[in-house]
Amino acid sequence: METAPGPAGGSGWRPGEVRSADGTTIGYYRAGKGPAVILLHGAAQSADNLRTLAGDLSDRFSVFVPDRRGRGRSGAYADFRGLQTEIEDLFALLDASGAHRVFGLSAGAVIAIETARLRPDIAKLALYEPPLSFDGVVHGEWLPEYERRLDEGRPGAALAAVLKGTADRGPVRLVPALLLGGIFDLAIKRTAGRPVPAGTVSPRDLIPTVRFDARTVREAAGALERFATLSCEVLLLGGSRSARNLQASLDGLSAVLPHARKVVIRGVGHTAADNGGQPRRVAAELGRFFS
Repeated sequence: METAPGPAGGSGWRPGEVRSADGTTIGYYRAGKGPAVILLHGAAQSADNLRTLAGDLSDRFSVFVPDRRGRGRSGAYADFRGLQTEIEDLFALLDASGAHRVFGLSAGAVIAIETARLRPDIAKLALYEPPLSFDGVVHGEWLPEYERRLDEGRPGAALAAVLKGTADRGPVRLVPALLLGGIFDLAIKRTAGRPVPAGTVSPRDLIPTVRFDARTVREAAGALERFATLSCEVLLLGGSRSARNLQASLDGLSAVLPHARKVVIRGVGHTAADNGGQPRRVAAELGRFFS
């Protein structure tokens, strides 16, 4: 179901919504025309974070970008069942859009590949560094510190724990967590109550959602050989500056999916697809793959 255009997506963007299996509304934005493509954002993000990426693809594809559950135009987590709930949400959008092409970033990539195991109608699957834990490769070691800070009422420090634990090999790793958390907490306090532009989600509202993404990612841990039965074409994307455990997960998938195409984008990190990264370089790879 689509509603009237609003300011959220900008020119050419149309908001719409679908209902997941439990009745929860999953809101999305749509732009362009052509074969349908779904873009799934990662943790601490909303549909707005992939706006530039989607815009670059919209001249060739009909692009659907959902606000994943718990943020933006989508309903609350409600009776959240982790990975299963996220898969059901994607099922609803696949059915409504008729899409056979899916891109996922980080936690969104985990949801996308697990869904592809159950949906043979996904013909092309593009994954940007899914944080899959397997065979000694571990993700989420930052979670206890994140939850402790969140429970203390310090969302900025909680975000700092996530960023320090997942940071690219770059300057963020050099900033002390105490200093980074203090800066973020101060910024959140100063902007409390300040309205955000329509269609965007405040970082202070996104930070608590990381807890649910962490659960989703944790439930997907295990041997990667289960993905060897995928029948779709697969593109594995990563950045040369990303954390080593993210690169290791990509390498692990490459080993069990020998026919997958792997592309490492030089000079970028884990959030290259985000508006603030290098989304046009990611869009160039996706445009070739999805064509």
